[in-house]
Amino acid sequence: MLLLVVSAVTFAIFFLVPRLGGQTTDSMAAQYVGKSPDPDVIAAVKKNLGLDQPLYIQYWDFIKGIVVGADYQFGPEPVTCNAPCFGYSFKTHSEIWPQITDRIPVTLSLAVGAAVLWVLSGVAAGVVSALKRGSVFDRLAMGVSLAGVSLPMFFTGLVVLAVFGNGDYVPFTENPAEWASALVLPWCTLALLYSALYARLTRAGMLETMGEDYIRTARAKGLKERKVVVRHGLRAALTPLVTIFGMDFALLLGGAVITERVFSFQGMGAMAIEGVIKADLPKVMGVTLVAAFFIVICNLLVDLVYAAIDPRVRLS
Repeated sequence: MLLLVVSAVTFAIFFLVPRLGGQTTDSMAAQYVGKSPDPDVIAAVKKNLGLDQPLYIQYWDFIKGIVVGADYQFGPEPVTCNAPCFGYSFKTHSEIWPQITDRIPVTLSLAVGAAVLWVLSGVAAGVVSALKRGSVFDRLAMGVSLAGVSLPMFFTGLVVLAVFGNGDYVPFTENPAEWASALVLPWCTLALLYSALYARLTRAGMLETMGEDYIRTARAKGLKERKVVVRHGLRAALTPLVTIFGMDFALLLGGAVITERVFSFQGMGAMAIEGVIKADLPKVMGVTLVAAFFIVICNLLVDLVYAAIDPRVRLS
């Protein structure tokens, strides 16, 4: 239901809002033809693309195309868009879904590798800082975290490129070693920003939980300090981190726009930028819906993970 609402809102942004702003169906159809188009050509485009139909019919055709596919009559020959049809780009004369499937591995590789780095480094630094509060490590780690949060992504990425350079993306199936080599710098660039935030949140959560009564009870029972910290302290502090991680990871799966742009990776973010620059509305809508899908799924997984890490959720 949420994805259906997102699709309706997205469709309204691109097809209803322009009309409310004064744009006509003729001007919307004119962007699919050359300069100084003939009125008859514009009328034909309106009819063939269904722009002369009521908006609810256009939206229904869009949703139906995702399920069963669609046919477009743009030229002398009809164009078939196979299911799932997220639209057809008349700028590039190609279906949107195959473009998305080509870009997803790039974005997925970038997001998964960076997520592993920032979770491991951020949580570890936060735990150690909380256990050694006020130490040199604590001050140094929080100082680096503050710098990581403050530095914008495009600045960090450009500095890394200027110092180390970077290779082109290579699919994992072709050469795993070159795949990892090309992604190391983007992973580190993304991880610096997110691990800084996770370190500060973990430190705050650990400082709060380690002072609770059940922590003192666990120590009084004779449990080893490592088990007290990991099983009781860290486990309770992870709840807010899981929520934030679900949103951060889902947004990255929708396209790490700045990182992909800086490192010239052709992922979902780069595809969205291309769609915006070229006014390729089907391409932008396709990326938006796929990103919304990832956000919904990740939020569902976060709710399920709560039950595994927090006994209070299972009991309720």
